[in-house]
Amino acid sequence: MLTPQEFVADLFNPALSFLPKALFVALMSSAVCGVIGCYVVLRGMAFIGDAVAHAVFPGLAVAFVVQGNLVLGGAVAGVLTAVAVAVFSQNRRLREDSVIGVFFVGAFALGIVIISRSPGYSGSLQQFLFGSITGIPDEDLYVVAVSTVLLLALAFLLHKEFVSVTLDRESARALGLPVFALDLALYVMVSVAIVISVQTIGNILVLALLITPAATARLLTDRLGVMMLLAPVIGGSSALTGVYLSWSLDLPTGGTIVLVATALFLLAWLLAPHHGLLARWGQRRAAASGGPGAARAAT
Repeated sequence: MLTPQEFVADLFNPALSFLPKALFVALMSSAVCGVIGCYVVLRGMAFIGDAVAHAVFPGLAVAFVVQGNLVLGGAVAGVLTAVAVAVFSQNRRLREDSVIGVFFVGAFALGIVIISRSPGYSGSLQQFLFGSITGIPDEDLYVVAVSTVLLLALAFLLHKEFVSVTLDRESARALGLPVFALDLALYVMVSVAIVISVQTIGNILVLALLITPAATARLLTDRLGVMMLLAPVIGGSSALTGVYLSWSLDLPTGGTIVLVATALFLLAWLLAPHHGLLARWGQRRAAASGGPGAARAAT
């Protein structure tokens, strides 16, 4: 296994130029997915996040076949599918989750058909589904960087509105907030965040980068502002550690990043100071014995 010093040396090795590219995209993806993932977790939108990951696939496939930009292709596909879901969901004979299931899985199937028509079908499909540490062109670095800045800026500008809709949709609607437009904006942001993450982590595992760091941060704090700072830090740490371990041990990059993030989630679930398993167990014991922790346990 490589030492951290050897890994840093490889990052600056001109013959391994793909390695810092992969690390850069992984860190940028972690930052933006960590922030946007907080809204997804608080709103219970994990299923929608998974669905969006499927929806961007045909756009990625088309962009790959025509040698276009993957981020742009995936974003367009995600936006079009999100709009279709929003429109068809107006028919109250069907629940929104049913419409989401139909359109997003249909979009994923369309992507598989499209990519199957391209040369090198097997390798291309594997790259999309599981990520590729060597498959990131230079121009995508600029697209990822610009997309990350724009998404974080948009999240900052719409933060109060997103929180209002997250906490109470009916109250937000009564206050005159454009709930439908905010939902659509969040779908678009999730779509773009997923697209810029697919290249290193793959379409199948990308949901973990959106959900797991935010869920871990949720266990560690009750304050949304702190949660939105912790989530990208947790995601970035997972990305850095995952790329290091995958390069050192010759493991799949996306899978290793997700396993590191999952391990951090399990540690938080066990050891979080107020919401971890051990803390809650101690609070219950204190409550049962009438000790100083009883009041906290009761709340």
